[in-house]
Amino acid sequence: MSEPLSKNMSRTPGNAMKRQVKIDFCDIGISQSKTNYFLYWVLAERFDLQFYDQPDFLIHNRFGHEHRLHSGVRILFTGESALPDYRVSDYSIGPRIVEDPRHLHLPAYVIRGPAEKIIKQHDDPARILAGKTKFCGFVVSTYNPRKNQNRPDFFDLLSRYKQVDSAGRLRNNIGRQLPFGAQAKAEFLRPYKFNICFENASLPGYATEKIYDAMVTRCLPIYWGDPLIGQQFNPRSFLNRADFPSDEALVEKIIELDRDDAKYLEYMRQLYLPDDQPTPYFSRDRICDFFEKIVTTPITPVAQRRRSWFQPGRWILVKRHQRHPFPKPHPIVKFYDRKDGFWSDHAS
Repeated sequence: MSEPLSKNMSRTPGNAMKRQVKIDFCDIGISQSKTNYFLYWVLAERFDLQFYDQPDFLIHNRFGHEHRLHSGVRILFTGESALPDYRVSDYSIGPRIVEDPRHLHLPAYVIRGPAEKIIKQHDDPARILAGKTKFCGFVVSTYNPRKNQNRPDFFDLLSRYKQVDSAGRLRNNIGRQLPFGAQAKAEFLRPYKFNICFENASLPGYATEKIYDAMVTRCLPIYWGDPLIGQQFNPRSFLNRADFPSDEALVEKIIELDRDDAKYLEYMRQLYLPDDQPTPYFSRDRICDFFEKIVTTPITPVAQRRRSWFQPGRWILVKRHQRHPFPKPHPIVKFYDRKDGFWSDHAS
């Protein structure tokens, strides 16, 4: 005789029990499939996710304002550097380090693909080097001169030694612009010995797909950004701008490695991950455990907390089912889509 199911529990086709969760996603980008969304299929491994128009739990990004119209528990999920606003969201998952139990630190490169892509167990460094027929690749399409002028500045400096091929909009010199997506970027980068992978900003914990993409394609990363990056990856497996007194000193090191295969191979033989094993950041269970805490902890959602009657806010008087435009320009966001990353040949 089968045991009765607990409230809010269901059985999967494999007869495993899953907690039912009324959920929805919004402000995640135009034409973004909810079921291909990274966080959906990660959570679906443990939970029976039921889409509801008025969900108990709403997962949102910042590509719009519709999330402000929902009265359930709001969970910000983002790969961007802005800090969460707990006047708007109840919980957050993102790449910034926030000392708050409502936040889960998740580096953005975890969204990009599995740890297996950068495990070196079967690498042959000499064979990889033999396939590196080009010097250095650079893929940047947008930059803010007030925040990361160092990107084009370093590109220009290194280009004095040899041509650095740029496939993004910034400093493009290959005659075409690279199509958006991880696979196209990987195909471009694979023949290069080096890849300039500077972040948008230098913030503790803020590490995006840029260094991961270089590692996937076995380029030697030339990195600037997260001051704690050495806690996530083996610091001897890449060139970190923070380890050099100046851009010129870093360029001299790159020239030295480019001219000496033996010294270049010393870097290529270094493991990216400690003991060549996934770090806890790559654990999907870690994400599910955090979500389990959310769905089992009763709270009054921020959207239901009493506010002064004379400060209704921008969204209180707006009908929830009315169409609301995205901020302009309309974001075509595919970074969070499983099909865009390196997941296609990886089992769920």
